[in-house]
Amino acid sequence: MYAFNYHRPETLEAASAALAAAADGQVLAGGQTLIPTLKQRLANPSDVIDLGGIAGLGGVRREGDAIVVGAMTRHAEVASSAEVRNAIPALAALADCIGDPQVRNAGTIGGSIANADPAADYPAAVVGLGATVRTGRRTIAGDDFFTGLFETALEEGEIVLSVSFPVPRRAAYAKFPNPASRYAVVGVMVAETASGVRVAVTGAGGHAFRVGAMESALGASFTPEAIRDVAVSPDGLNEDIHASAEYRAHLVGVMARRAVAAAAGG
Repeated sequence: MYAFNYHRPETLEAASAALAAAADGQVLAGGQTLIPTLKQRLANPSDVIDLGGIAGLGGVRREGDAIVVGAMTRHAEVASSAEVRNAIPALAALADCIGDPQVRNAGTIGGSIANADPAADYPAAVVGLGATVRTGRRTIAGDDFFTGLFETALEEGEIVLSVSFPVPRRAAYAKFPNPASRYAVVGVMVAETASGVRVAVTGAGGHAFRVGAMESALGASFTPEAIRDVAVSPDGLNEDIHASAEYRAHLVGVMARRAVAAAAGG
């Protein structure tokens, strides 16, 4: 690990100021990606700004027809939250299948989505549930948040404050996990919302994406059979030692059908 200046501000304003003043500052949330990266000397920030000392960035609350999750809320808190379980059980189930107990009790939703790992679970929820990400400067629609491999719409110095998830009529998440890391080889969130059906995929591409053909088919008939013949092209999908692009394309269909069956109560 290289030497760096460590900051633990008590206010968002102080965090933003420290980040702006740093030559190459890095925000620390749960640290599940940043700490191993620093240990392996794959990053050399001049300053690390720890958000753990800022009150009010964590917690879950109901606001009208949405569940708002603070950026510093741990995955385990989302999984066990009565508010989430009652309003969006699919979100609680997704949080409960992230990594292992250590990761779930340390990692945060804000850190996860800001890191934008292509195999992370939360991106499927952000896109699939039509969430809104609130930062210290603005709000960003979930559909616009993830822009590329480990890339988001966040601007330099912009800090995630919370994520607002509209409560769907029904939803479910199905995931084919890597047996060692529990990252999603492919994960699919299917949600029937007030504005229509949304199908969001994580793990298969460089970032979470929607499958329009499945959404149209499910809008007409919300059954696994409705999307059985909807093929996803392997072009541009991830390919590694765990799965080929063709296999990931196949898994999108399998996981989507399982999610539909679960959402429909089957």
